[in-house]
Amino acid sequence: MTVYVLAQLKFTDRVAYDRYQARFFDVFTRYSGTLLAADEAPRVLEGATDREKVVLMSFPDEAAVTAWAESAEYREISKDRHAGADTVTLLVHGLGHRE
Repeated sequence: MTVYVLAQLKFTDRVAYDRYQARFFDVFTRYSGTLLAADEAPRVLEGATDREKVVLMSFPDEAAVTAWAESAEYREISKDRHAGADTVTLLVHGLGHRE
């Protein structure tokens, strides 16, 4: 069942984040991920947020997300993401998911 990863970012060190971003897609595509949206100017429709970027990704299942997130390649590049942005990341199940 398709799962989604939603990341909301607030930049803290743009140079570090840009290093991460430059290497992200090559690692990401090795793990069956699809980038659905990446917006550095999301419009708030309701409520308030201090986030400056939203990224929406899909994966075929949770195992693919785990393989990507825990891979040595991603852990290495994510050091720059941690240095460059305060990030809230959510795993969201697609419709039809059953526990």
